[in-house]
Amino acid sequence: MKYKLIIADDHKMFIDGLLSILKDAPEFEVVTTAKNGTQVIKYLDINGADDLHLLVTDLTMPEMDGIELNKMVKDKYSTLKTLVVSMHIDGDMIDKLIRNNVDGYVPKNAEKEELLNAIRTIVGGEKYFSTEIKRAYTDAMFENKKNEEVNLTEREIEVLKLIAEENTTQEIADKLFLSKHTIESYRKNLISKLQVKNLAGLTKHAIKIGLLDN
Repeated sequence: MKYKLIIADDHKMFIDGLLSILKDAPEFEVVTTAKNGTQVIKYLDINGADDLHLLVTDLTMPEMDGIELNKMVKDKYSTLKTLVVSMHIDGDMIDKLIRNNVDGYVPKNAEKEELLNAIRTIVGGEKYFSTEIKRAYTDAMFENKKNEEVNLTEREIEVLKLIAEENTTQEIADKLFLSKHTIESYRKNLISKLQVKNLAGLTKHAIKIGLLDN
């Protein structure tokens, strides 16, 4: 069986390189190439995607980039698999693509064998993400989680710093000209927001995530 592919990239050199790699894999046939996402969608709107198996696309292209193209393909032609091959390894971009059901992502400097392996894996019905891509995605998700956890108001940060400096509730109240009751509320909110059990955990967590560095 022949698997039919479309390639989208605004660099002719990359398309030529990929065509050369695919010559060694007779099970693949490149049906058409495009310079951007707009050309791909135009082609699909005219010809449909029923006999196509995979779209290999770059991310940064004029008119319509790979993120938008992947989203449109998955919305309109959900049977067509998508593989992103890009120099850009950005966690948030990877997250957007994954949310829109991309089937794989390989860096442009990947070895020929890995690229062919990615294509074979995807047309075979599984997803394929390079180790480098998985790492960037995990790092970005961890960073986002960290940012969410410390989404504190300036006042909460002030209170947290004073707690970490071992001030009592009364001392913090006096320093910030607030009531003891208000400081207690801040304390409870901080424990809840930072998902710790007690003040010691709060201080430890604050130091760990660098809130007290400045």
